[in-house]
Amino acid sequence: MHATLPLMQQYGFPALGRGKLETLQVNLGYRCNQSCLHCHVNAGPNRTEAMSRETLTDVLAFLEVAGVHTLDLTGGAPELHPLFRELVARARQLGVRVIDRCNLTILEEPGQEDLAGFLAEQGVEITASLPCYTEELVDRQRGKGVYERSIAGLQRLNRHGYGAAGSGLALNLVYNPQGAVLPPAQAALEADYKRELGNRYGIVFNSLYTLANMPIQRFGSTLVSKGQFNEYMSLLKGAHRDENLAGVMCRSMLSVDWQGAVYDCDFNQMLGLPLQVEGRRRVQLSELIGRDLDGNPIAVRDHCYGCTAGQGSSCGGALDG
Repeated sequence: MHATLPLMQQYGFPALGRGKLETLQVNLGYRCNQSCLHCHVNAGPNRTEAMSRETLTDVLAFLEVAGVHTLDLTGGAPELHPLFRELVARARQLGVRVIDRCNLTILEEPGQEDLAGFLAEQGVEITASLPCYTEELVDRQRGKGVYERSIAGLQRLNRHGYGAAGSGLALNLVYNPQGAVLPPAQAALEADYKRELGNRYGIVFNSLYTLANMPIQRFGSTLVSKGQFNEYMSLLKGAHRDENLAGVMCRSMLSVDWQGAVYDCDFNQMLGLPLQVEGRRRVQLSELIGRDLDGNPIAVRDHCYGCTAGQGSSCGGALDG
């Protein structure tokens, strides 16, 4: 695996400061039932890292005190954590909106047959990765058979009411480009997804989010191996738009790793760039309970251009239309 952080020091991303905290994004661990080429976490079936009960307790304590309205759960496949359902249920009892970043195939795994029902019962919002609406491209990026199981997962969610008008059960899909290119216009691609998935399989969903691939971990290492890293960084920098800076996710989100350490975003977490408070490096979530971080400087590097290039890219999709 090629380290890419040392290669991100020549473009000079603008300085940023934090705003009001709205979302706590928590990585429960790196175990996943898939190993995707574009994965910036380098997750897979053989990863064993998982958040402890003690740290999960800190997450709930933070939610209760900080007034954060959204808990955004990631992995790996977050649903594979043994305390996933307990965490979801307790967060919902606190009145917190919960987002599950789901790879869809987990819904078809042995032992997870009731997962969709649990998520629907708890009113969990699902943000699911589906990098294309065609079988060939999905299986090329994520592995043979992934498309078929993803479609089955979507149909299972639809049977529980996800994506249906008036159900209150939000189902959003995520698109990643196949290689070292920027994603296309989000609105037009969403229309294509809805038409193709609806006509072929009767699938409905709410929104499509387009995300740029980040030049870190597995994808970044692949770029280095192919001699495309500098070319991709130049593409991101050349497409930067200052107007996207106001909407980047790091201004209103904290990212927590499986050990409870805090970062400005999930991408910084994967690069080992922790949140810095009063010059300290590696702050634990438990130390921030009751603390206001508004105005705190954000740790930026050149990968941040992936969030401001073109129409912009954040956990909620494009920043510009």
